[in-house]
Amino acid sequence: GSPVPPEERRLRDKKHLDDITAARLPPLHHSPAKLLSIEESIAIQIQQKEAYEEMQAKLAAQKLAERLDIKMLRFEPEGEASMQYREVRDED
Repeated sequence: GSPVPPEERRLRDKKHLDDITAARLPPLHHSPAKLLSIEESIAIQIQQKEAYEEMQAKLAAQKLAERLDIKMLRFEPEGEASMQYREVRDED
């Protein structure tokens, strides 16, 4: 037999795979992996750790507030009093 060009062989192999399986690789949404220096890697790890700890602290505070049944309400004693004063004054 005559040798098959590589492009044609690849298309034929792909068609064969399409015929025997419905499995598909997910599309690549992100750029391929790249090499990082140790310094860049450490900086990214520190940044991710800080973000994780901040998220954990917020979650812990939220759970504690739920457990203690603390409700955050608006508190404006001076604003409310001044509004009442203005309403009374407007009626005069």
